Amino acid sequence: MLSDEETDEKSIGVSGRLLGLLLLGIALVFSGVVVLVIASVVLGGSGSVGGVILLGPIPIVFGIGPNTSWLIIFGIIFTVVSIILFLLMNRRTKKFSI
Repeated sequence: MLSDEETDEKSIGVSGRLLGLLLLGIALVFSGVVVLVIASVVLGGSGSVGGVILLGPIPIVFGIGPNTSWLIIFGIIFTVVSIILFLLMNRRTKKFSI
């Protein structure tokens, strides 16, 4: 059986700040969706609906409405940024592992 020291070394701890930022991000997304739904119901105007799902570097874009072209542009931008960040992080981890 493993001692407490060996267990602590093998486990990955999550810092309180990281967990706080994660929860803050989830709360901001949830509150943003609530604000958009309320604004849509109160104002009663026509709107566009859509989303971008990134599966690795490949975006899946869906939407309906007059502003769907903006969604496609944002999907392309997110894809390029995610590929660049992936390559930079991959290069950084290779540099430190040598």
